[in-house]
Amino acid sequence: MLRRVESQFRGYNPAALPITMTIAGGAALYLLTDERVSMDIDATFSRRVLFDRDIEVAYRDPDGRAALLYLDRNYNDTLGLMHEDAHRDALKMEIAGIDDAILAIRVLTPLDLAVSKLARFSDQDREDILLLARRKLIDAASLRARAEDALKAYVGNIAPVRNTIEIACRLIESFNPGKKSPGKV
Repeated sequence: MLRRVESQFRGYNPAALPITMTIAGGAALYLLTDERVSMDIDATFSRRVLFDRDIEVAYRDPDGRAALLYLDRNYNDTLGLMHEDAHRDALKMEIAGIDDAILAIRVLTPLDLAVSKLARFSDQDREDILLLARRKLIDAASLRARAEDALKAYVGNIAPVRNTIEIACRLIESFNPGKKSPGKV
């Protein structure tokens, strides 16, 4: 998949390269934990890019069934909670066969990935946050601090997200009762 993305950029003006691809969502969770398969890749790019076709890869899953992995061209990280420094802080990924002078691949940190899941907070988002906590990649106090800091950049009704932060931190604490997160006073 990443080779196909990279191939799209090979003909670009060298002054525009490298283009940084920051991976989020289920694909990021997979790269960080080697768990939770995703059928799409949510990613943002450091420049505005136009792809001349859909980018997808057909393959066989471990059970031998046909499967498809695709780059979600509708993913947009401005419609959910994201810390302003998330892209700057993203982890560099070395992927064999990818020329990082053309495509620099990053993945959200575990903490920023968890923050990105707080606004929607579906059952899958809860499970993803708890997976990161069980793997000791995040803790309640750090999640609370990063999420509250991220909220400073948002407009609109943030009360539901504040409530979600509380719920997520309590869930994390239930897996690690010794580490309490300071709540709102």
